[in-house]
Amino acid sequence: MTIVVVMGVSGSGKTTVAAMLAGRLHCAYLEGDDFHPAGNVRKMRGGTPLTDEDRLPWLQRIAMEIDGWRAAGASGVLTCSALKRSYRDIIVGTRPEVTLVYLKGSRELIQHRMAARHEHFMPLALLDSQFATLQEPASDEDPVVVDVGPPPSEIVDEIVRRLAERTLQ
Repeated sequence: MTIVVVMGVSGSGKTTVAAMLAGRLHCAYLEGDDFHPAGNVRKMRGGTPLTDEDRLPWLQRIAMEIDGWRAAGASGVLTCSALKRSYRDIIVGTRPEVTLVYLKGSRELIQHRMAARHEHFMPLALLDSQFATLQEPASDEDPVVVDVGPPPSEIVDEIVRRLAERTLQ
């Protein structure tokens, strides 16, 4: 069983990479943004950053999905911005079968990508708040940190290689 949470700021490629990764691993895929309550989506569409209070029910729903996979002995890949350590403590916490994959990129690269996106609820104006909120995963969280510069297929190759190394240890 392998459960992966793909994290990073909006525009880092979470959806693309996670969907490709799930395909490579032949497992379930869930888009964490689909679990946001409607009020959260309205706030973000309107350019209002979410508060920790806004995020709590969303994070709890994601944790429930992960626990469902764990109970079923199933593998899965899920996206979640998981910008703060406290958020990751809710969704990953002490779940040893969950691996955190952090898609890391410069603000400039991610801004360029976001400017090219269409039909996404997260406006470019909120990118600064995403980077201001971001607490990069610490070494004790044992993250797989991957640069978002290469094409998605290369990023997925790197994640698969690093996950395989972990299972050999």
